[in-house]
Amino acid sequence: MGLYDRYLAARLRLADGELPERVALVITERDLLEPGAYETLVDFLDWAFGYGAERIMVAVSVLDRDAVPTLRRALEELDTPYELAVRGPDDQEQADAPVQVAIGLGGREEFATAVRGVAEAVDRGELDPEEIDESTIEERLLFPTAPDLLIKTGAERLSDFMIWQSVYSELYFTDVNWRDFRKRDYLRALREYQDRQRRFGR
Repeated sequence: MGLYDRYLAARLRLADGELPERVALVITERDLLEPGAYETLVDFLDWAFGYGAERIMVAVSVLDRDAVPTLRRALEELDTPYELAVRGPDDQEQADAPVQVAIGLGGREEFATAVRGVAEAVDRGELDPEEIDESTIEERLLFPTAPDLLIKTGAERLSDFMIWQSVYSELYFTDVNWRDFRKRDYLRALREYQDRQRRFGR
């Protein structure tokens, strides 16, 4: 760890602010085509768990479904000690693991798929329309858990991902591209998170 990294780490330890327990990362298919992209992802998991995260969610946006099998295989084969649950856009069952990875076409499609599942359950007589609430939708989303901190690299936009889950999250955008993302960039995200006063929509 470099001198500046140690300085940031010391500031985190001395600060009174809490660290996020649920961390989300939004990256793109193009990000993962860069040399060293998967190694950076493995490092990211180490950094996040090392600084108190209990669950990590990785949303990978793709433009073409044909890319999903290759990405899925590469993500499932990551050399990391953490248990990963990787899901594609057509997977229906949720998987519980410390690291949840979803490859998809966007949050609007995710939301539409969840609503369609609710409608089908009503049609089958398995669900009373009067019983539908937020949790009915959430349990059908790729990520049922709302992140405390959501990080997007390379641009100040979410790439249409996690639009439901992130409504009360702290959003951290950095113009650092994923291929250049380093530990100091993650520590900066944590420092900014500590400095914010979370309002949860209030």
